[in-house]
Amino acid sequence: MTVHNHAVVWVDHRTAKIFYLGLDTADERKIDAKLDNEHLHHKANTIGSGKTHDDSTFFPRIDEALSHCEAVLLVGPGNEKTLLLKHLQEAGGSHKGRDLHAEPIDHPSDREIVALGRRHFHLGEAVREN
Repeated sequence: MTVHNHAVVWVDHRTAKIFYLGLDTADERKIDAKLDNEHLHHKANTIGSGKTHDDSTFFPRIDEALSHCEAVLLVGPGNEKTLLLKHLQEAGGSHKGRDLHAEPIDHPSDREIVALGRRHFHLGEAVREN
């Protein structure tokens, strides 16, 4: 895979789809959370709190996959993108100064995610000379 400086991450509680963007290419990587159960809540009349336990390695694995990226756009439904943004901002390391943004978006197709990233980072646009 080619090293790209820009990435778009679509994230929910189960999956992170990372799209590394270049001028005319996009590489994809998928990271799945290791959850005990596929659903966040279990059925009524069962013992326990009803919530599945979070995967404590999910955000660090995403952070590691983004280690070479200088600019990252986080998108997705719900609160997960905000929690990931906070994790990336607070995490130490050599990539602490990278440009991070988050935008709400529901369930777009992969092509729509890549197009959103290209627009956000102005990739593939003609350079204007004055």
